[in-house]
Amino acid sequence: MAWRMLKVREVRKIPINITMNTQGNTMERQLPSYLKILTLSSALMLGATLTGCGEAEATADTEEKPEVVAIPVEVANLTNGDISSNYSTTAVLEAKDEAFVVPRAQGIIDEVFVEEGDYVEKGQVLARLDPERYELSVQKATADLTGIEKELAKIDKVYKEKLVSSDTFDKLTSQYKSAAATLELAKLDLAEATIKAPISGFIAERNAKVGNLTESFQRERMFHIVEQKELYGIVHLPEKELSRVHKDQQATLALTALGDSTVKAYVERISPVIDSTTGTFKVTLRVPNDSNVLKAGMFAQVKLNYDTRSNATLLPRKALLSIDDKVNVFVIVDGKAQKVAVKTGYQEGEFVEIIEGLNGDEQVVVTGHQNLKDQAPIEIVNG
Repeated sequence: MAWRMLKVREVRKIPINITMNTQGNTMERQLPSYLKILTLSSALMLGATLTGCGEAEATADTEEKPEVVAIPVEVANLTNGDISSNYSTTAVLEAKDEAFVVPRAQGIIDEVFVEEGDYVEKGQVLARLDPERYELSVQKATADLTGIEKELAKIDKVYKEKLVSSDTFDKLTSQYKSAAATLELAKLDLAEATIKAPISGFIAERNAKVGNLTESFQRERMFHIVEQKELYGIVHLPEKELSRVHKDQQATLALTALGDSTVKAYVERISPVIDSTTGTFKVTLRVPNDSNVLKAGMFAQVKLNYDTRSNATLLPRKALLSIDDKVNVFVIVDGKAQKVAVKTGYQEGEFVEIIEGLNGDEQVVVTGHQNLKDQAPIEIVNG
């Protein structure tokens, strides 16, 4: 241990009084009080110096390095698979064909033959009005026509012999044609008293009730029929997407009503006009529904497929970090987290395509990487 060197900057003269005792043979030195205090302080400082040196050596011997704490993280391996570029939007399914049935004839509803949810064929009887009034009209029109036919037959023989004027014959002929038309109208009214399905499909709504009075072409519809063998989904896309959409292009529909199950759809029509107020154009999707599982009015999440890449290198999207305007991930190298810049491609669902930066066999941190630093020690907690 090195001794401390004390530098004396100033030496002061200290007066010392020496006196003789009464016998004259003993000398006594009297020191000032402040000199005694200075002497005691020097002794204490020297002791403290020796003690401090011993403690410094003891501390140096017992000092230990700080413990390194590993950060717990979860990791995932890269996988290979298909990934697509999609445009996501929403749509409400609509029936391709539907009909609102209203009565053409007026009368009391006598019978109703179908209920909501029933499937009917085109031309099938749905309901029937009381036909008595129309049957009588047919009988009257038939009788009128028969009378005119007989009279016309008699006049015709006389007319050929030039015994009746042409005006009389022409007038009777016109009456005959009018009576014939009246009979046909009466038959038509009688036929329209029977309500038939104009298209094949399911009864979506039934408002007809036995005993109700209906009027000709009333606004309230008796039945609503929808054909659901094929449905439509209408979407509106931004005009910048126009060049990427084409007929028969495939789309995927996720339906909330069916537990987010997906079905395929195809582009049926593309509107050639851009809506200037919204900057969008209309696209009609054709949705096959041979099993009748889908229903008109269902809400669907639509993904219009632009392109699909096979055997792409895929990584969970949550592993990506944006650092210094770059996309980065942390990979595990010798028990430490190493930051690696990557270039991404298509993103679909929870996965993203890795184009550059990884070779495919790394373990990538997916949880706990928000506070990681490059070369930080880590502990993998998910095995």
